[in-house]
Amino acid sequence: MPSIRDAAMQSKAWPFEEARRVLKRYAKKDPEKGYVLFQTGYGPSGLPHIGTFGEVARTTMVRRAFEMISDIPTKLISFSDDMDGLRKVPGNVPNQEQMAEDLNLPLTKVRDPFGTHDGFAQHNNAKLCEFLDGFGFEYEFASATEYYTTGKFDDMLLVALERWDMIQEIMLPSLGEERRATYSCFLPVSPKTGHVLQVPTLERNVSKGTIVYEEPDGERVEIPVTGGNVKMQWKPDWAMRWAALGVDYEMSGKDLIDSVTQSSKICRALGKPAPESLSYELFNDELGQKISKSKGNGLSMEEWLAYAAPESLQYFMFLKPKTAKRLYFDVIPKAVDEYHQQLRAYACQDEKQRLANPVFHIHGRNVPSSDMVVPFAMLLNLASVSGAENKDVLWGFIQKYAPQTTAKSHPGLDAAAGFAVRYFNERIKPNRDFRRPTDQERAAMSDLAACLRDPELARAKVATKNEMMGKPTEAAALDFSSDEDLQSVCFAIGKLHGFENLREWFKALYEVLMGASEGPRFGGFAALYGAEATADLIDRGLAGDLAA
Repeated sequence: MPSIRDAAMQSKAWPFEEARRVLKRYAKKDPEKGYVLFQTGYGPSGLPHIGTFGEVARTTMVRRAFEMISDIPTKLISFSDDMDGLRKVPGNVPNQEQMAEDLNLPLTKVRDPFGTHDGFAQHNNAKLCEFLDGFGFEYEFASATEYYTTGKFDDMLLVALERWDMIQEIMLPSLGEERRATYSCFLPVSPKTGHVLQVPTLERNVSKGTIVYEEPDGERVEIPVTGGNVKMQWKPDWAMRWAALGVDYEMSGKDLIDSVTQSSKICRALGKPAPESLSYELFNDELGQKISKSKGNGLSMEEWLAYAAPESLQYFMFLKPKTAKRLYFDVIPKAVDEYHQQLRAYACQDEKQRLANPVFHIHGRNVPSSDMVVPFAMLLNLASVSGAENKDVLWGFIQKYAPQTTAKSHPGLDAAAGFAVRYFNERIKPNRDFRRPTDQERAAMSDLAACLRDPELARAKVATKNEMMGKPTEAAALDFSSDEDLQSVCFAIGKLHGFENLREWFKALYEVLMGASEGPRFGGFAALYGAEATADLIDRGLAGDLAA
């Protein structure tokens, strides 16, 4: 029998593919620093968003995969570029005028518009760490301000000063003519104003470790490149950090492919190998526009976690990182139900299948069992038709459907019921759009309601449908607590009333009865809600009460 490590070395799951690329770096000898370093980067010029979380989640998945195929110790650093100058005021924060007064200051010197921390970056850094800690990630937080000012980057900054010409030669061809004329890889932090200045380097003295630049008032100033007196430009800064820390792996968005290319060249010019990298596709909002920290569009981590358990968000992050995905509220129920489908599948899978299952990369070897006896999408529809204001209403239906189920025995389901009520009341209820049925739909729905009240009538309809389709005419007795039997009745009524495309029949049921164009399997809903209660709901829809 092959070992778990052998299976991991052969797995086609993307975290294992990435991990094997990292392992190749040390095929001949282990790293001198004693560990493999994974890194994620974050720019706290805006509030942390869900894409930032996704980068840490995905990198953690690669790190775990690496630990399965290698005995080399690992470390993950979450690095905040908090010494950058504030170039524009984010649109989604308070105290905009105060923020405007602090433009060009390092982000750690910009006053916190929320009034809770010493600076804007400190506020955002704390927010990020709060969420990462909440998910149980193992990481070490690192601040650019702290690394620059305490000398952790000093040695590599002096190398960069020595190889200034090489860095400039890499960067200048990628710049426009106007910026090329004044570009310097070093940004002085003005001792007069505290601003991070984008000005040319007029002189450099390698032996003294200094540069000379001109202040906006015309004064020429000489400062050391060490001790936090300068901040490197974005791409050289990224490369300098890789070189100084010995970063082995860092992923980034597709919009940074050029930056990765340029920074990798600079890293090599500094005498160090560039890290392995993965360029993932960006998240878009509901309108297909890129999610932006400054715009605050798309979903936040807080919003997702208000409506679903954390594991569903990690599941969403696992899926096809190189494929663009829209990230908005409607993806949450789908992610929840797919996550639980994978949990149920895991128990019956062999080792190879388990290593490819997303839940393995979320939980490692400690994959829990699913206790969702009712899908999240079904809970949402229950909340909708019952007008549930609290989860106790949903539990009334759940316990009729699955009598042995309780909130104590099924805590995940209990939490999901609470999430479903909140999601319905805050996201669905304000946007429901009920309509009245067409004549064809009215006749079919009236027939369905009658069948839901009379099992023998329902059995006769199924038999008639079978005869029409050339199947055995005798229909077995129907169990109205069975999802499958109730689905068969719905299917038969749609066929008998001339719906060539049964998708249109079920869509009509959702639009008339639930105010939405899609929903869960209708037979499953009827079994959970109750056949008689579903018939009553149809009567209300036909009477126009729901549309009213």
